[in-house]
Amino acid sequence: MTEKLVRLLRILQAIQANPGITAKELAVKCDTTVRTIYRDLRILDRVAPIMNEGYGKGYRFIGNFALYPLDFTEQEAMVFSMLPSVVDTSQLPAEFDSAFDKVMSVHTKLKSRNSDIVENIAGIIRMGTPAYREEGKDPNLLIPIIEAILNQETLRTRYHTLTDNEITVREIDPYYLIPRDQRFYLVGYCHLLRKVRLFRISRFLDVTRTDAHFDKADFNIAQYMKNTWSVDRGDELIHFKVKFTEKMAPYIKEEEMFVRPRMTDLPDGSLLFEVTLNSSREFLMWLYQFGPQAEVLEPREFRTEIRKQLIQWLQRYEGDE
Repeated sequence: MTEKLVRLLRILQAIQANPGITAKELAVKCDTTVRTIYRDLRILDRVAPIMNEGYGKGYRFIGNFALYPLDFTEQEAMVFSMLPSVVDTSQLPAEFDSAFDKVMSVHTKLKSRNSDIVENIAGIIRMGTPAYREEGKDPNLLIPIIEAILNQETLRTRYHTLTDNEITVREIDPYYLIPRDQRFYLVGYCHLLRKVRLFRISRFLDVTRTDAHFDKADFNIAQYMKNTWSVDRGDELIHFKVKFTEKMAPYIKEEEMFVRPRMTDLPDGSLLFEVTLNSSREFLMWLYQFGPQAEVLEPREFRTEIRKQLIQWLQRYEGDE
């Protein structure tokens, strides 16, 4: 059985290294008969997309398939590393030891290289780091988060919820990192709440990668963030109509937005801006910066709300003249 397994691996490696290799050439490489090669190829056809291009043209992999023994998971690498201790290596070809060492050494090197790449990426990102923070004082939590996303590993973290001012231990399946307003947010499945949530990275007190793996299944990030102005994802559907002055219109057209508004040029040079959102808070905060250059036309109740806030603001500064 061990001899057969080694031969099957040799066939896969030979096809990858020599696309178009014939059954006769495979038989020579594996020191067996052509009939045995045909039998082995029928077995391998169940796990690898091997095709024969026609008489005399040999075998190759279909599409972009490739055999990467270096793309081990942690569990696969551990099992492979134990191979010499669970099989009688004296029954294997003499080249087994050197081949085993090569595979393990390249796997270790690749793993180290990938880790360096992730660390460099996380080191490059400096979004929203306050100037008063001491360099190196706070741990860079992006490194384990990015690694967990790439490896589809569940994270364990202590998360600080400001609304309740409490710290809870969460297990999160990390799906995507979302940059917003000089901060990072993590979209992932929260095992505590049993639903997909958006977490602010700055509220993570620590992060640990676990041995548990997850599958995003049919989760769609575009659908999840649909109608969300920034990160405040609500449950409503509010259709806003806003009129921007002629002076402000060109700047609004150049604004980068995470939703797609409808913009209509009006005869007087002003701009009609329409957008449907599932929450109003962050949109209104963005709108307030334009002052009288922006006028909310609909919904009407928001005109009333904005008027109340303006009156309160005016009262705050009364008597200063």
